Amino acid sequence: MAGVLLGLLLSQSVQPPARADDGTVTRTTLAVDKEFTPGPSVNMVSRNITLQTGESRHLRARLEATSSTTAIVGMTVRIRCFDVSGAPVGIVSASGRNHEGYDTSTYAKPGHLPIYADLLFTAPAAGRYTCGLFGSTYASSASDYSLTAVAGGTWLESSDRNQKGAGWWQNPACESDDRGGLCTYVGQGAANPDAFVFYNDGSPSRRWTADPAAVSVDVLANIELTTCPVGTASCAAVMHDFPRGVGSVVDLRLQSIQLDTTGHTCRTHEQYVRKAVTDDAHHSVANLAIAGIDIASTCGTRAFVMRIHVKHIEGQTVKIDGVQGGATSLTNGIAINRYS
Repeated sequence: MAGVLLGLLLSQSVQPPARADDGTVTRTTLAVDKEFTPGPSVNMVSRNITLQTGESRHLRARLEATSSTTAIVGMTVRIRCFDVSGAPVGIVSASGRNHEGYDTSTYAKPGHLPIYADLLFTAPAAGRYTCGLFGSTYASSASDYSLTAVAGGTWLESSDRNQKGAGWWQNPACESDDRGGLCTYVGQGAANPDAFVFYNDGSPSRRWTADPAAVSVDVLANIELTTCPVGTASCAAVMHDFPRGVGSVVDLRLQSIQLDTTGHTCRTHEQYVRKAVTDDAHHSVANLAIAGIDIASTCGTRAFVMRIHVKHIEGQTVKIDGVQGGATSLTNGIAINRYS
């Protein structure tokens, strides 16, 4: 299985995530390398945005980091927004993965780990907001190390105009330490062989209607996966199947389904990805996207459902991470109206 995992990781590492925005995008890039150590998250780049009530912006973050150690340590990128008083506003979007050390050769650029996150931010009131990319690191086995955010490769993007009527999906609560077994798992033994994220995983029913003037739709989704080797604190004990080192392979299928007048499937657009996650990486986000989905008039509605089918193929049981602490989303989706 190690050879299968390595081959999949190398093939996926060179695939840049697609993005969905109606209109132009502004990128704010980290100008100078910035070191961060275990502890509170560190602001890497920020942007001020002035919005009217109900206006939305799509924010995308990329944190690229190197490590001072060969040890495996945690790394997380977050997008969070604040009002003029400094109070946090809205949901925080995050993605995480273990950095496997400066000697790691399985990344597209040896030793350089990039992680992406996306957020649809909607202003609850008119005013100026500051949205930023934050990086953090953590480890149970070491504290005398640092990660370094790489200038040029670390950036925050924001759509330049209102993403009118855009939709946001997120799955239910799933804490990092799932002692209560509330998370969704796919795998062998006690887990289900597959699941539909945003659909039959406890997510609230979410139908999204494309704007009457939109000519097409873009969708994207980020799904955070965690392997469950024996002894990990990240998964319920009943979900531990194999000793550390086995890793996991899952098939992911992002589906955007236009509904008919009876609420059933009329047309389906989908993207398929086979995803490998090693036990060293432990956490890994898959970035999925489908662009230019036509809105079929023959369906009789402009209503859509988004879901991600996750099917376990081999190896460890996998946890599908969700909202942590009531405010941080690790698995989410966005639908964007396109007007041209």
